[in-house]
Amino acid sequence: MMDSVVDLASRVMTEADLPPPDTKRWVMRRKAEVVAGVRCGLISLEEACRRYTLSVEEFLSWQRLIDSHGVRGLRATRLQDYRQGEKVTLAE
Repeated sequence: MMDSVVDLASRVMTEADLPPPDTKRWVMRRKAEVVAGVRCGLISLEEACRRYTLSVEEFLSWQRLIDSHGVRGLRATRLQDYRQGEKVTLAE
């Protein structure tokens, strides 16, 4: 793993910018830091999921919310608002 990489905001991002592995409370900023870390190659998706006990689906949902609604889309109180617009299909 690289010691530092340049993130999308053109600033150097290091492991110190990532949330601690024992994070229990996932606020918008921490979720966004993990997504940015994976996107810029600081940490792999697999390592992020292992380190933070996330499912791939959970991580990908954070990434989709950022892409669709910006970092504010990660607010737990807003998830229901954003999901109301999504079509849900159940497998038979």
